[in-house]
Amino acid sequence: MFRPGDDGYEEETAGFQTGFAQRPAVVFAASSADDVRAAVAYAAAEGLPVGVQATGHGLPGSTEGGVLITTKRMDRVTVDAGARTVRVRAGVRWGQVVAAAEPYGLAPLNGSAPGVGAVSYTLGGGLGILAREFGYAADHARSLEVVTADGRLRQVPPGSDLFWGLLGGGANLGVVTELEIGLVPVARLYGGSLAFDGREVDPAAVLRAYERWTRTVPDGLTSSYAAVPYPDIPAMPPHLRGRYVISVRVAHTGSDGDQLVAPLREIGPVLSDSLREMPYAESHTIHSDPDFPHAYYGDSAVLSELDVEAAGELLSLTGPDAPSMYVVQINHLGGALAKEQPNAVPHREGRFLVRVLGAVDDSARARLHKALATVEPWTTGRALNFAFGAGERTQGLYDPDTHKRLAGLKSAYDPANLFRGNYGIGGRQVTA
Repeated sequence: MFRPGDDGYEEETAGFQTGFAQRPAVVFAASSADDVRAAVAYAAAEGLPVGVQATGHGLPGSTEGGVLITTKRMDRVTVDAGARTVRVRAGVRWGQVVAAAEPYGLAPLNGSAPGVGAVSYTLGGGLGILAREFGYAADHARSLEVVTADGRLRQVPPGSDLFWGLLGGGANLGVVTELEIGLVPVARLYGGSLAFDGREVDPAAVLRAYERWTRTVPDGLTSSYAAVPYPDIPAMPPHLRGRYVISVRVAHTGSDGDQLVAPLREIGPVLSDSLREMPYAESHTIHSDPDFPHAYYGDSAVLSELDVEAAGELLSLTGPDAPSMYVVQINHLGGALAKEQPNAVPHREGRFLVRVLGAVDDSARARLHKALATVEPWTTGRALNFAFGAGERTQGLYDPDTHKRLAGLKSAYDPANLFRGNYGIGGRQVTA
């Protein structure tokens, strides 16, 4: 246990997200499910709210007081190659799972960043690099182990209401201490990115061509469009300094990757072309997400259609002429993501997901939400895993039917709202 002022407190509460301070009254550095049970029992007895942190990527905001359970020491990974499954404890990161599965020619349905926690990612749905082929990571969960608000350690099988609610409901119903999830037989894939100079090629024109292209590709191909204005500072690599980089990222397990991406190569001159066949262990290079802690605020919009004119206005608001830096990513949805599954992952009807990251100050947040407002007529909801620091905004995270069912489970398993240091079902968070 750590309390404010103790040696190790600052290191224990620090995570990937540096823009929001975590100042719990007590930190339980859990190494086992029994430790988690003890932490939950303590919080319940003291009437304190509970938060959970594995890597600290998706914080809903700053916190003051309460109990924080850190799970980074719970890092065991066990692969069952015959069953094509893996069991991961609460602190495991996706990079560990990729490495453990690779010798068997298997792969998890991880996201683009190997440093993200596997359990928290899956509880939020899990939109991975092969999502259109295989669906959400949550769709492949086999069983869960969870500590609920009454301090019980429960084994949660498929088909139960709690299984349904934990997968998509985030951290609202308990602390998941272990997850069993399916692996897919993928050892290699075709992937990478095409990058364009956004000052030489119209970013909206690239987006228009990308949207047309997505209508022609098979369900087995997953892709995204990104727009990143890099600052002109010495810390940036010379080939990126001061550039507005527009890129299209691709991941595909078929043998026809080069043919499928040919129309993208006709858009215009490229800054770089990293599309190639690669071992799955190199799949993190497709997006090359930053691996160092930093501050950011972000939100998202699930779209029924991508109106390229409205999206062009969004790009104008977040481009290199904006007063601060923004990162825009537009994911192509559909395919296996559209198939209904026995879990609470919502908004499966969406065709695209728009994600915007910016600075944490008030003016940057306001501009970010103004940018997302340009696509509001086509917005059907928001994605839980891509709401960063927006804990005060819970509307749109679930459709009404899903929210009603989750609220019923919340009343049954956590009537005192012990687990409220998150994007709460009822909109009640602990934020400074």
